Amino acid sequence: MIYPKVLIVLIISSVTVSAFAQKKKSFARKDDMPIVDNVKSIDVSGTNDFYVSNRLPLQPLHFIKLPVGSIQPKGWLGKYLQLQRDGLTGHLGEISAWLDKKNNAWLSADGNGDFGWEEVPYWLKGYGNLGYILKDEKIIKETKTWLNAVLEGQRENGYFGPLILKENKPDLWGNMIMLWCMQSYYDYSKDARVLPFMEKYFRWEYNLPDSMFLKDYWENSRGGDNLYSVYWLYNRTTGKEWLLDLAKKIDRNTADWRQKDNLPNWHNVNIAQSFREPATYYLQSGNSNDIEATYSDFNIIRNIYGNVPGGMFGADENARKGYDDPRQGVETCGMVEQMASDEILLGITGDPFWADNAEDVAFNTYPAAVMSDFKGLRYITSPNMSISDSKNHQPGIDNNGPFLMMNPFSSRCCQHNHSQGWPYFAEHVFMATPDNGLAMVLYSEAVVNAKVGNGQNVRIESMGHYPFDETMSLTVSTKGNVDFPLYLRVPKWCSKAKVRINGKNVDESFESSSFVRIERTWKNNDRVELVMPMDIKVRQWTQNKNSISVDRGPLTYSLKIKENYVKADSKASAIGDSKWQTDADASKWPSYEIYPASDWNYGLLSQYLTDVSSLQVEKKSWPKDNFPFTVNSVPITIKAKGKQIPSWKIDQYGLTGVLPQSPVKEVDAVHSIELIPMGAARLRISAFPIVD
Repeated sequence: MIYPKVLIVLIISSVTVSAFAQKKKSFARKDDMPIVDNVKSIDVSGTNDFYVSNRLPLQPLHFIKLPVGSIQPKGWLGKYLQLQRDGLTGHLGEISAWLDKKNNAWLSADGNGDFGWEEVPYWLKGYGNLGYILKDEKIIKETKTWLNAVLEGQRENGYFGPLILKENKPDLWGNMIMLWCMQSYYDYSKDARVLPFMEKYFRWEYNLPDSMFLKDYWENSRGGDNLYSVYWLYNRTTGKEWLLDLAKKIDRNTADWRQKDNLPNWHNVNIAQSFREPATYYLQSGNSNDIEATYSDFNIIRNIYGNVPGGMFGADENARKGYDDPRQGVETCGMVEQMASDEILLGITGDPFWADNAEDVAFNTYPAAVMSDFKGLRYITSPNMSISDSKNHQPGIDNNGPFLMMNPFSSRCCQHNHSQGWPYFAEHVFMATPDNGLAMVLYSEAVVNAKVGNGQNVRIESMGHYPFDETMSLTVSTKGNVDFPLYLRVPKWCSKAKVRINGKNVDESFESSSFVRIERTWKNNDRVELVMPMDIKVRQWTQNKNSISVDRGPLTYSLKIKENYVKADSKASAIGDSKWQTDADASKWPSYEIYPASDWNYGLLSQYLTDVSSLQVEKKSWPKDNFPFTVNSVPITIKAKGKQIPSWKIDQYGLTGVLPQSPVKEVDAVHSIELIPMGAARLRISAFPIVD
């Protein structure tokens, strides 16, 4: 997907609504009625009075993250967080050897001990936020056990945590993640120890010679995470201009993510996490080329390896020339890092493009990477995946091991890093705006409590079964009348959104990739409805054998394959570098292979390229358990016609065969087939050949 460069230039140069405002859509004249505008971006000339944004000379943020705990997810998103708490995330401390407290380097006073790299902070990054959001005292207490040890173990010179030396240079990657844990903890608790702790550490980094700074592969690729934390601290302190000099040092020592038509490396997680570094540094440089470099990186990987549905790209572990079929997948780490990058870039640029991509990954790719009870995950998940077993599929997959197995003991990085995915998404459903307003930028059921206008507290509850249904409704609760602007994102896929306010239609439709801005005096129980008509659309992936995918709204649909789950011993089927605690009970945490119990090798009729009218949407009842991401609980299906392709089989590597070139000439009869949302299908065909 190519992002128009002309639009990039407009976004980075905008300072007022008028630069992007479409014709003003005012449907009311009375003082107590709203004025509704359709805008491409928002006014960043003001400064939010209640939430920390960027201090000068940093560029202003378009959207400002609310403190963790401000948003309480409901509906399916709330259910997902509960499953995380009761599943792998909440119990990983009982399973993972890296989280064993005995002789753990992250708990020691001097940083000596075992397991001192990324795993503990990876897990805490989402685990702690999960506790803050759910107000779970057990999780919060456990989080503080780890964070208190880190805070109290800071050295006199400012360094903290385990000291890992590689070629006599400190590896700072684990510390970068732990800083993010501290940032969330501070936003939740306002613990006065955090800011001086971070300042002291950054002074240590500031004094470290460039020759010893960010030289190891992982930290060098991911220096943007360190940069983000420096700006976070700068915005919460005064008189610390030296932090901006440190930011320059970080940028010049980080891998070059500004290359023309190239990336510094092709590791899937590095790309998903690090491509935003230039845009992050734009906040200080003000150079439009830095913003454009991030868009360029996004496009480079997708132009070569991303001609697939689901918002990601086919890199397995590392993207390789010639391996771009939709059977190639991405690490679970890569999915959650891409979502986090999208959420951050939305704040930096104000561009709804990033919210669209976050939803694409969150709704279509990420749910299928974990078991529906959140008690296991797999390392690699792909758009076309007709088998998920414990075999070694190398070289079809770029690594040796059982990387398609659903296993709670396995895939060391993803086992811990998965935890951030849904908590971070939930924290960005609503964001503050520079004009003391609120914006709903990601859609799900949730309740937000925030300060707006002149400092009044307001509560807004969103309702609706998005992304399965078309309507989101928002109800405002306030003790008195309050003036503030409310923004609602119109996704790219929605061409004619409609708005109703207290039951009255706004006599306009709103353009895709924009925001509805509603300015009014809000009263208690005011209600806004955003209607986003979901039409069926077919995308053709001409660079991937002319295959097609079927979309309805933000959801891509996959072939419904009957899934046969075969239980296995988690320890016996774990990846080679996995470790678990000595008393971890594998019988309570089984792993699973998933085999197809129905045919999967179907192509869709070529007529759908020009006429989708015969694709029939069937709506079903909403699942009683509020969880729509399983094969048998989906509330929406699509009836289609297709033909089996006998020559399309499991290949010599044990993987779904490479797509045949479309159109495929087959003699098989036409069959009725059922398509279900891609995120609910742990076995799936999402990119289909077309058959005559």
